[in-house]
Amino acid sequence: MDRKQRMILLVLALINFTHILDFMIMMPLGNYLMPFFKISAKQFTFLVSAYTISAAASGFGAAFFVDRFDRKKVLLLGYVGFVIGTIACGISPNFWLLLASRTLAGLFGGLIGAQVLSIISDIYPYEQRGKAMGAVMSSFAVASTLGVPFALYLSNLISWHAPFLLVGFLGVLVIPMIIYLIPPMSQHLSPDGVKSRPIDALRQVTTNNHLMLALLFSMLIMMGHFLIIPFVNPYLEFNMGFSKFQTPMIYLVGGAASFVAANVLGRLADRYGKLLVFTICLAFSFAIVFIITHLPVIPFAVVLTLFGIWFALSTGRGLTAQAMISNTVPPAQRGSFMSFNSSVQQLGTGIASMLAGFIVVKDDAGKISHYGWLGFMSIGILFVALMLARYLFAAMEKKVYLPVEP
Repeated sequence: MDRKQRMILLVLALINFTHILDFMIMMPLGNYLMPFFKISAKQFTFLVSAYTISAAASGFGAAFFVDRFDRKKVLLLGYVGFVIGTIACGISPNFWLLLASRTLAGLFGGLIGAQVLSIISDIYPYEQRGKAMGAVMSSFAVASTLGVPFALYLSNLISWHAPFLLVGFLGVLVIPMIIYLIPPMSQHLSPDGVKSRPIDALRQVTTNNHLMLALLFSMLIMMGHFLIIPFVNPYLEFNMGFSKFQTPMIYLVGGAASFVAANVLGRLADRYGKLLVFTICLAFSFAIVFIITHLPVIPFAVVLTLFGIWFALSTGRGLTAQAMISNTVPPAQRGSFMSFNSSVQQLGTGIASMLAGFIVVKDDAGKISHYGWLGFMSIGILFVALMLARYLFAAMEKKVYLPVEP
């Protein structure tokens, strides 16, 4: 990896950091926003799902044109709009304006993830993509380790507005880095200047059963993961009795575990195979999901350990899943397909958040009920995703995968 590639990965990691942090800080703010706006658990999930559903819609729309343009320009457009929407969240005075601002941020945010993955896939061959994916997805770990706890600290110290304004400020600093450090990314464009029709992007996916199943696989991974996330903080505080000052430690420990997992498991995936690492991570996560959604009265240190393991396993399955999915189409179609992929991921996240909001209720004592149901649903969905992965990618791994010397 040369210096230029490292700088590109750094900028992409910073983009991912702010993008993921903006999304992540909304979920642990549930026990701040519900009493502040006097809203129900169901209304809170509207705030979470507004971003994901609007991002799904914009990602779907973008799939019809993104492969016709320089990836850098599309990324810059999406990121600037995302920063504006995030700052609007930070200055929203009421529930409805916050809901509208989350929708705006999602509309532009839906363009970001697909372009980041497409740029990585364009630069790195499949055999080295696990390491590159791991490096960029480390930003998720940093967002969890440093960003979310600091954001929650600001919420305690100032107000819930502060975390969004922090992300918006960081985003303003990243914009010039995108302009000056990421080169034009137009290698995927036809050399003769001929552009495919927008409808061709949809036809290429809908007429290919393998690609349709790959998109379903991607959506199920996100659904299985995000079914239990929106109510982690309320569950730990209202049911388990841990304070607002303790629960940020979940993200600190989990983020540190994710950082290590992203780099170690990314390299292992390149060496031994993405599908193998994915299968191991997903299989072990079944037991962890059951335990953390049915927690007995245990010391907080044990809770931290469990969530650290869960974050690490989730990171491993996430980066390997995206590496496998990115290799299902050639570069000329990758931007459109990854936009469809980003769209169904956001849709899966939104559906999961909405389902969680309809299933989980607060009882008269203020405790969260039916959280364990979400755990069973998560396990079932992830099991289906595992079966799909074995069906979709086993042949591809045997044909394409070449071990990289350590």
